[in-house]
Amino acid sequence: MAIALTTKTAEQVQTAAHKAGLTVVDGVESSGFNGMPTETFTLMLVADADRRDPEVQKKEQQLEGKRQTLELSSGFDFAKADLEKPVHDFLLQMSRRMRNPDPDLYVTLGGMPIRFASWKWPFHLSTSGADTYIVHGDARLEDGVTAADAALRAKISASMTVTFAEVVPAPEQPFAEGFIYNAVRKIMDQGQIELVKSGNRQPVPVTTRYYSAKQSRFVFNDTDEQQRQDFVATKVYWLSGALGHGAPVWIGDPRDAQYLNTTVAELVKSAQFLAGEGVLQLQQDSEFAAATKPLMTHSAQYQKQLAEALSFMRPTFNEEMRGGQTNM
Repeated sequence: MAIALTTKTAEQVQTAAHKAGLTVVDGVESSGFNGMPTETFTLMLVADADRRDPEVQKKEQQLEGKRQTLELSSGFDFAKADLEKPVHDFLLQMSRRMRNPDPDLYVTLGGMPIRFASWKWPFHLSTSGADTYIVHGDARLEDGVTAADAALRAKISASMTVTFAEVVPAPEQPFAEGFIYNAVRKIMDQGQIELVKSGNRQPVPVTTRYYSAKQSRFVFNDTDEQQRQDFVATKVYWLSGALGHGAPVWIGDPRDAQYLNTTVAELVKSAQFLAGEGVLQLQQDSEFAAATKPLMTHSAQYQKQLAEALSFMRPTFNEEMRGGQTNM
């Protein structure tokens, strides 16, 4: 599909998207933070009707959110060996994630379904004079009940030092979106960020504690098999059952593997075990799974888990000070 934007970057994006099974439906000149010139592309999944289950397609057609945005610095050239493959992998993963009922939804280890939205790429140097790169975006709780305009959320200001940025090939969306989302999830797990109806931006520093120089990879959480099974079940409950009308979700997402410090193969193994227990139903390619009726009978358990996670994130010391229960 031809788009109005005819820059070199646009040509590269269209070629790379096609190889990943995506089509670029729009490309426009835009601007990032402080008017930084960018190019923003809207991508859709190219349907493969021969490979897809008609019943699955019917369920997916009931849902929205099947478009994804790619924002790059104006003139960004990724036709280089160290840049081309990561961009291709990013788009290939995007095409798989777009088979989810909603590709912007993730879950945390604490059991919270979170939507990442309104991120402005690429990173920009801090305007406060600090030696850091910054990127802004939102993380919003999705519980299937609360309206979007009333949902609890966190406005995020994610940062990385100029020195740390050297491990990232480029401060652009394809190279950083995954580990930034995982850093936000990690901070939520630690109760170091608060979900509110409104408020100022909350900092999420991405430091060397999240990166193993020896292994040349990001490390967020050490998990065992039971934790991975619980995570997969929680993901399928929320993203397929509670929020996805029963449509299957991608179990083999490398972002989840990175977040849990495991491999895609281990996540699929966990899903296979759960399928044997009747908790979920694996699709033909085994990397996608849908919620089952037995899983959905545990709604009260997952709602309780969500409430506990939200309570853990609430800064109770503020409430105590307001109630005069602490010594000043």
